[in-house]
Amino acid sequence: MTPYRFAGRTAVLTGAASGIGEQLAYGLAQRGSHLVLVDVAPLDAVAARIREAHPALQVETLQADLSDRAEVTAVADRVLSAHPALGLLINNAGIALGGRFDQVTVDEFETVMNVNFRAPMLLTHALLPALTATPGGHLVNVSSLFGLIAPYGQSAYSASKFALRGLSQVLRAELAENGVGVTTVHPGGIRTSIATSARMGSKVPVDEIAPQLRSFDALLTFPPEKAAAQILDAVTRRRARLLIASSAKLPDLLARLAPVGHTKLIALVTAAVNSRSRPGAASPNPVAD
Repeated sequence: MTPYRFAGRTAVLTGAASGIGEQLAYGLAQRGSHLVLVDVAPLDAVAARIREAHPALQVETLQADLSDRAEVTAVADRVLSAHPALGLLINNAGIALGGRFDQVTVDEFETVMNVNFRAPMLLTHALLPALTATPGGHLVNVSSLFGLIAPYGQSAYSASKFALRGLSQVLRAELAENGVGVTTVHPGGIRTSIATSARMGSKVPVDEIAPQLRSFDALLTFPPEKAAAQILDAVTRRRARLLIASSAKLPDLLARLAPVGHTKLIALVTAAVNSRSRPGAASPNPVAD
């Protein structure tokens, strides 16, 4: 498959208001892509910066709650009506939820699945005709470190990210015959606002929430602009899989070497990190994006 060409093609990007998504938007604009930016948060500031720096580009914004199936469908319909041919779809939006399986409600679990898996599935399914309209399209699904390993306290998040990983791998095989590449991205601890916006299960004791979020925040060190640059390089090269930061690569290696035993090793390492960030014992359940 030939390298992906960004210039002059339209890219749809979810989760574009902050973090990796915001940096992806800037990187796509620098490479000459027209943009359709989607987020539940306002996108005015990001769009204004891009329009000022790249006045020749078309930049559209769609504010939508991707946990709502009707809003996802509306986004897809609007994109298709305006763009019968697309170059790139990046499913980047995601939410985090901490807490053991018995500490989260079914509604909380389903909300994570809806944003992290159902929305990318629906958007990809609806936009496939546009992605395959011309040769050389590409799809990116941003999974997670927790789409490679399944730590204590991350049932909903891991389930959603493992599901997205599985879908991506199938689509890579199926879409190759249409000339569409697929990249699955597994970021480790990226320095974004996900720690401050992370949700906790409604049955997690109140006195545990703040310490867990602090210990999670301490693990997020990799710059989002570097993560975005690596993702766009992976798109250019049509890479099947991208692991970002040693915090993703080392656990992945452990999981490959010890498919069962790695869970206990990772729990011990996480507990040690948590014990340095706050006094007393901590349950090993950080969240990564």
